[in-house]
Amino acid sequence: MTQIMILSGLVLLVDQVIKGLVSKFLYFESITLIPHFFRLTYVQNDGAAWNILSGNRYLLVGIAIVAIVLVYYFMIHNKKLSWLEKVGYGLFIGGVLGNLWDRFWLGFVIDYLDFNFGSYYFPVFNLADIAIVCSVILLLFDGWRGEKDGKNGNKGR
Repeated sequence: MTQIMILSGLVLLVDQVIKGLVSKFLYFESITLIPHFFRLTYVQNDGAAWNILSGNRYLLVGIAIVAIVLVYYFMIHNKKLSWLEKVGYGLFIGGVLGNLWDRFWLGFVIDYLDFNFGSYYFPVFNLADIAIVCSVILLLFDGWRGEKDGKNGNKGR
């Protein structure tokens, strides 16, 4: 559990430092780093991914808190976890906390990573979002690996 808390704290800290720097130096601005592909752009997102549930701050805060509590009680609490699960849960909790912090204190999430692929402009996102997506990929991979190895998914629980 300590390793998960440390990784979660690091993700939260780095996420908030980057968002603070973006807020200070890019407030409602954009800087092109790779023409026609990648920019740093300050965006205030009051929704979730792809701006779904826009304007539902308290619902999104509630969902984040419930997600963290459920992950802790049903997936982490008193269980022996593989290192991949520890990394996955640490990234997930840190990412959720990073966006929860913004949403709770600011009323919106600060996004800044802005990619386009040809004429498609991907929604702007942040480090916390990356941590959440990576955590899901790692946890799915760990589950698939357990099934492939013939394990029943309990991993000594």
